[in-house]
Amino acid sequence: MGIVAHVDAGKTSLTERLLYAAGVIDRVGRVDDGNTQTDSMDLERKRGITIRSAVVSFALGDLPVNLIDTPGHSDFIAEVERALSVLDGAVLVISAVEGVQPQTRLLMRTLDRLRIPTLLFVNKIDRVGARYDDLLADLRRLLTPAAVPMESVADLGLRTASVVPLPVQRAEVGEMLAERNDSFLELYLEGAEVDNAAELRRQVAKAQMYPVYFGSAMTGVGITEVIDGIRSWLPRAIAAPEDELRARVFKVERGAAGQKIASARIVSGTLAARATVPVHPLDGPAYQVRPSGIDVFEDGGRHAVDRAEAGQIVALRGLKSIRIGDQLGVRTSYAHRLFAPPTLETVVSARDRVKLFQALTQLAEQDPLIRVRKTGGTGEITVSLYGEVQKEVIASLLESEYGVDVTFSETTPIHVERLIGTGSAMREITEGPWAAGVGFRVSPVAEGIEYNLEVELGGLPRAFHTAIEETVRQTLHQGLFGWEVPDIRVDLTHTAYWSPVTVAGDFRKLVPLVLLQAIAEAGTTVLEPVNHFELDVPSDTVSRVLAHVAEHRGIVTQTTLTETQAHVEGTIPAATTHPFESLLPTLGRGEALLATSFHGYSPVPGPAPSRARTDGNPLNEKQYVLNLSRIV
Repeated sequence: MGIVAHVDAGKTSLTERLLYAAGVIDRVGRVDDGNTQTDSMDLERKRGITIRSAVVSFALGDLPVNLIDTPGHSDFIAEVERALSVLDGAVLVISAVEGVQPQTRLLMRTLDRLRIPTLLFVNKIDRVGARYDDLLADLRRLLTPAAVPMESVADLGLRTASVVPLPVQRAEVGEMLAERNDSFLELYLEGAEVDNAAELRRQVAKAQMYPVYFGSAMTGVGITEVIDGIRSWLPRAIAAPEDELRARVFKVERGAAGQKIASARIVSGTLAARATVPVHPLDGPAYQVRPSGIDVFEDGGRHAVDRAEAGQIVALRGLKSIRIGDQLGVRTSYAHRLFAPPTLETVVSARDRVKLFQALTQLAEQDPLIRVRKTGGTGEITVSLYGEVQKEVIASLLESEYGVDVTFSETTPIHVERLIGTGSAMREITEGPWAAGVGFRVSPVAEGIEYNLEVELGGLPRAFHTAIEETVRQTLHQGLFGWEVPDIRVDLTHTAYWSPVTVAGDFRKLVPLVLLQAIAEAGTTVLEPVNHFELDVPSDTVSRVLAHVAEHRGIVTQTTLTETQAHVEGTIPAATTHPFESLLPTLGRGEALLATSFHGYSPVPGPAPSRARTDGNPLNEKQYVLNLSRIV
């Protein structure tokens, strides 16, 4: 189970209450006091926010729960993504005072798209300004029309606030259930006796209905009822230890001795320490590993075991090359990228660049969406980001864990390159200083990198094929203008080698040259990241807001006006999103609500921006490739 929310809605406090109710801890920690169970980083305790997802296991009666407490700040959305990939159910926390916030809507859309059974918990009912009726209306309008309250609230907004359970077998629930099941509707209209609880359980499991609970995580009011809701409505995982091993890595961290520790959810089968198991990376060929140790999360802690079974979350040691998103055992098809990739980057500086680069490389191993670049000519080190808060987190981690003091430059958007047409290039084994020959044909595809062989697999040693494919994927990180080429099909059309003279290094040196020649023949266009936005503002401010949307190169696709509110949807470049957002408090008189999500890429107006490759060569479209050809 995952707990997700907009920052400061109270999800870590809810985690503490669940742990206390399960007997794992004997006192409830406070985020403000920095003594919560799941926030272990110094910066988490200092700022009172969750940055890295944390796992804790406990039992609610006969129900074993693996709980994942996830970040709420949008800069750490990648952490939420990893948690969602292994969930059976979720609790979405909403503040009774602040209500539905931008991140709340983004999370709900994702939970709904993935069909993850979810309970809604409205927190802070004892705070001044807490709402009930109009908040329920907001939940149904902004999140889902299938939000069904399981409680009412007495003394709302007072310290004496309490919850009053509502019967499941009531007309409102029956009518909502009937709207989503024709068979149930027929019985309901006939006046037959229907079981609302059984039907609600079925519809929650299919992510068609969302029970709403109320309470205060700080005081514990309503927590017993939430636990009953978790036990009653969220579906229990079906564990199958006798099936083939299927496990997914969702977190990688380093232990006190610097060793990698990978957290994985075992979906089916059994995993034994020191047993050989296949690993399927998100990209690249499969390989074999032997975990040197396995810890399971149980009773609020973790302890070493010889084997772990389906349904458990484990911490694995001894896997040097493991990365987040890798699968163990049998490969399972799943959407590994739920949220957008980072669209910003910044240059990081420190006195000791070598130490800085090593530290950032280790952080990138823990977070696959942090990409580190080092420009050969200048030695500049660049890192990708989601937002400005992430800078502070990276700086804090580098200082506390690696002893590196850093400064950042201004953030800039990350562009991509897309092929315009088809291109091919080939170099024979006699045409250069390397004892290798290779040929490629490239063409655009809708999404992803497709790598295909048009040569006999047995015509080249396996190690050489591996070197070619790895180098192809590495080369595509920087195209003709220095930006990543994400949507491309690469066909290997020719290979040659001399035995025993040729080594894998010959192919690793030759592949970038030939592949870039093929890409230069096809040509590329540079695209900038674009966000989809939903904006709610007072209706009398909409004209002024729309003018600023246009100034920031935004395009409005839909506008809905009421007497008091205006709802605007459209797209806006990532480069201008933050400057536009900073104006909203003034433009919307403090009442504007903006939610953005990654939409895609669109061509850059005007001259295409370029950046230096990691080898330090400045780029000018095809000139770099052609010059390199002449040198060779």
